[in-house]
Amino acid sequence: MSLRSPLVYCLPDETARVARAAFPRGNSYLQMYDALGPLFANPDFADLYPGDGQPAEDPAQLALVTIFQFVEGLSDRQAADAVRGRIDWKYALCLPLEDEGFDASVLSEFRARLIAGGAERRLFEAVLERLKEHQLVKPRGRQRTDSTPVLAAIQVLSRLECMGEMLRHALDTLARVAPAWLRAWVPASWFDRYGRRFQDYRLPAGKDARTTLAEEIGADGRQLLAAIYNPAAPAWLREVPAVQTLWRCWLQQFHAGDPIRWRAAEDLPPAPLLLTTPYDPEARYSRKRATEWVGYKVHLTETCDADGPSIITDVATTPAPAPDNTVTAEIQERLAARGLLPRAHLVDAGYVAAAHLVSSRAMHDCDLVGPTGPERSWQARAGEGFGTTHFVIEWEAQRATTCPQGKGSVAWKDADDADGHPVAIIRFGLADCRACSA
Repeated sequence: MSLRSPLVYCLPDETARVARAAFPRGNSYLQMYDALGPLFANPDFADLYPGDGQPAEDPAQLALVTIFQFVEGLSDRQAADAVRGRIDWKYALCLPLEDEGFDASVLSEFRARLIAGGAERRLFEAVLERLKEHQLVKPRGRQRTDSTPVLAAIQVLSRLECMGEMLRHALDTLARVAPAWLRAWVPASWFDRYGRRFQDYRLPAGKDARTTLAEEIGADGRQLLAAIYNPAAPAWLREVPAVQTLWRCWLQQFHAGDPIRWRAAEDLPPAPLLLTTPYDPEARYSRKRATEWVGYKVHLTETCDADGPSIITDVATTPAPAPDNTVTAEIQERLAARGLLPRAHLVDAGYVAAAHLVSSRAMHDCDLVGPTGPERSWQARAGEGFGTTHFVIEWEAQRATTCPQGKGSVAWKDADDADGHPVAIIRFGLADCRACSA
């Protein structure tokens, strides 16, 4: 499909008249268009379309419909019907009343085009730029960042279900892409064993029986992988994503050997590496306090000034188990690139690390504000002696001015810890410590 769309849009007079008559007090879509005008332009998406072929639907309008669809939680079919039948949508899209809209499949094709072109952030950046132009979001104010779980669009599987589904998914995929090769050797018993979904209520309940079934699945999977990696097999089979996922899963779940043995739970890789489903190989299990989920984590940054609206200024998605402090510096770098760095960046304890407190001020003149983590010294854990928080330190003078008993330090030495991080070793007089009653 080629892009042969208008550069700009004008609101038809009849559409404006009918919409204002239907909504004399306005509504959110009318207000959005009146305040901001068109949010997107077709040339913004020109690089995603070829120069020839059948004309495509206008990407500027599809981008706006995609946002409306998300706001209202509509399916593609419902969104396409809204374009045809809702006057407030026609107003915001600058469509004439008689416009027939488009087929619902166009929306999924547009999303796929955005992802294939690496342009999925383009909608967010364009809206944010328009809000900046209208002074609705400004730099050097206050912004806050927090994370929330994102559930993968999958069924959560037990370990046994996951292994069965991994093998079943690989077989289903090979049956589509290499049916003759698979049919030539696959055991007839596999059609019954892997013909339907693995669900816990159909599987054995006892531990020994489940282990036996797991190792039977493991042996079948190893047989399939051996056939695929046989020099006589087509080499391209090894590049099939479902096959690569199966291979990774078998490395994680089984001990190599003859016979194959199912790993105990304590022998599994950590959560950031462990595959949980064949249908979304990047989804991971995580737990935060009382919340458990399989999927991802999204970090949202928004303005929080008292005299303005709350506007999201950054969105970052990470694997579910990734610590929050792995994105702190990245968020500030993106805000700096957009010209939207805050004066104060408010976060919770998960985003705070000593390096971030220093770099935020030094590199961006931004105060990272949030609670620090608990002290991890043995004194703090045991509730005995004095932890580091009990000492008053003058960093610029490089001496600990007082201990909790009012004694000064006698030596300061800069060094590196086992991980290469700079530390300060501070010593107090032996006579002072021996005489201490604490």
